Amino acid sequence: MFSKILIANRGEIACRVIRTARRMGVKTVAVYSDADARALHVAMADEAVHIGGSPVAESYLRGDVIIAAAKATGAEAIHPGYGFLSENPGFVDQVTQAGLVFIGPSADSIRAMGLKDAAKRLMEKAGVPVVPGYHGEAQEIVILASKAREIGYPVLIKARAGGGGKGMRRVDHPDDFADALSGARREAKAAFGDDRVLVEKYVDKPRHIEVQVFGDNFGNAVHLFERDCSAQRRHQKVIEEAPAPGMTAELRAAMTDAAVKAAKAIQYSGAGTIEFIVDASDGLKPDRFWFMEMNTRLQVEHPVTEMISGVDLVEWQLRVASGEPIPLAQEDITLSGHAFEARLYAEDPAKGFLPAIGTLHHLSFPGEAAAGTELRIETGVRQGDAISPFYDPMIAKVVTHGPDRTTALAALADAVTRTEVAGSTTNAAFLAALARDPDFASGDVDTGLIGRKQDELTVTAPPSSRAVALAALAATGAMASAASDDPWSSLTGYAHFNPLARRATLSFGGTGIVAHITARPDGRFQVRPEGGEAFVLSAGAGAGDAGATVAAWPGHVTVFEAGRSFDFAISDPFARAAEIGEGTSSMRAPMPGLVKLVRATKGDKVAKGQPLLVLEAMKMEHTITATHDGVISEIAAEGAQVTDGTVLVRFEE
Repeated sequence: MFSKILIANRGEIACRVIRTARRMGVKTVAVYSDADARALHVAMADEAVHIGGSPVAESYLRGDVIIAAAKATGAEAIHPGYGFLSENPGFVDQVTQAGLVFIGPSADSIRAMGLKDAAKRLMEKAGVPVVPGYHGEAQEIVILASKAREIGYPVLIKARAGGGGKGMRRVDHPDDFADALSGARREAKAAFGDDRVLVEKYVDKPRHIEVQVFGDNFGNAVHLFERDCSAQRRHQKVIEEAPAPGMTAELRAAMTDAAVKAAKAIQYSGAGTIEFIVDASDGLKPDRFWFMEMNTRLQVEHPVTEMISGVDLVEWQLRVASGEPIPLAQEDITLSGHAFEARLYAEDPAKGFLPAIGTLHHLSFPGEAAAGTELRIETGVRQGDAISPFYDPMIAKVVTHGPDRTTALAALADAVTRTEVAGSTTNAAFLAALARDPDFASGDVDTGLIGRKQDELTVTAPPSSRAVALAALAATGAMASAASDDPWSSLTGYAHFNPLARRATLSFGGTGIVAHITARPDGRFQVRPEGGEAFVLSAGAGAGDAGATVAAWPGHVTVFEAGRSFDFAISDPFARAAEIGEGTSSMRAPMPGLVKLVRATKGDKVAKGQPLLVLEAMKMEHTITATHDGVISEIAAEGAQVTDGTVLVRFEE
């Protein structure tokens, strides 16, 4: 076994690897960028090495610098985590040439599965069923459009490199093919440096079911059952589970056999995932699944497999990479219970799930699991950390396990509901709504479920009158009691003559709120928002009583109530508006990014909803549309790098 390894990653997965390495007595070396100097994975590791600037191209993608750090610290092997360099065969070659061990598959295995078109041709030869489509080398639009007509619409354009839904477009009509192809190519080029695509038949009711495989250097390969990742939004996984709901013995046997066959075809070593698309329009049938791609690394959703199998996949990775065989034979790997994983992101569902950067001024996860279940929180951040625009905005993975699907899902909904984040908008309420959705709860899920129900899953209810009162009280600072030996400090409502009264001014969603707060002799407060109901609250109100908690942070108060969070801005009477009428005369960038494409020019008369430009952020493209009819007086230039709040478009008065 290795004595020391370097982890070429950051955040949650780096922390995950460190925990297992520590349990095994293996020392760890972390690497970090400027933005991650005080990150959790840096604090957890035995050693840490600075590798460059905040952008990934200046740090986590610098293979030569990472290898130099490994050699300088005496690390014998490099664990890539997922993302970044984890599926880069060139980096694997560099690692082995430097005399180090890459904790993962060989460069040849990664190359064999790295390009979707070549991988599918290889799988066809190995007898693994593949999705009907065009996986050839020709990339001319005439040929691709012709193949799309032969396949039959709807079709799916997919980047041949990478994954995560980037460079992927569904096309329903031939007239839309050219625009979809251009968008897919731009996104693929930005994300993977490769704009080549393939075209496949779009399955009407697709299920995304994948099989966890594991191989070693002795020719052995096993599976650890399947995961269902059908709950997706824009091809990004949201909630994963294991095993797949409704799975039949016949389909499981066929699918796991095909997965192991695929792994053996490329002499695979280490943890890998074979992803399949399943046509669920007529139930789960053993002849209605097809190979999509292989992820030659540890998956984000690997904890659900660990929960149902009792296997630590990171431990297996370390053992196999150090020269040991797979610890268990296939017949010794058993499936127990059901597990779910929800990805908690700093993003705003009400704004199309735009990433939401900010500081995690308050971060609290449930301390205990629901009765009869297990709870696991995988995170790489702590309270006080910032969500950076440079990296994926995932805050944590909330994982639950129970004896059956119903129990495990109820535990997931409960855990997400009890998770509290202030300082950044999150998708927590959306996750809870999805976990409680009747169709999802019944197991009737496909990759289009979230898209069909997005409006009802993201509906935002206004705060209750009590939540408004709690926010107003917190805005006065009355709920923050300072420690003191002075007995008079406890007399919060004491006054010689008239009752003490204060006025709190705050806002929610742009709407101003004024509340009158009066201190009572019994130490409690009467809070009466103007035009609303009056409440009598104690200074400790919101500390878990009546289903609500409160977190105050600079300039804001967040109230957590019934699984939802409500952010109130505390008004500053001395603040001035940046521009009078800005909301109607201009449009600002909703997040930091790059202006990728401009579709209008100065002087153009545009209509509400008309696409004006494309903003690239987090390696995804976001179309910015006109908020109202008007004539453009100014518009950002293509290639401009903008920050959150930068004016993108101005309209004539």
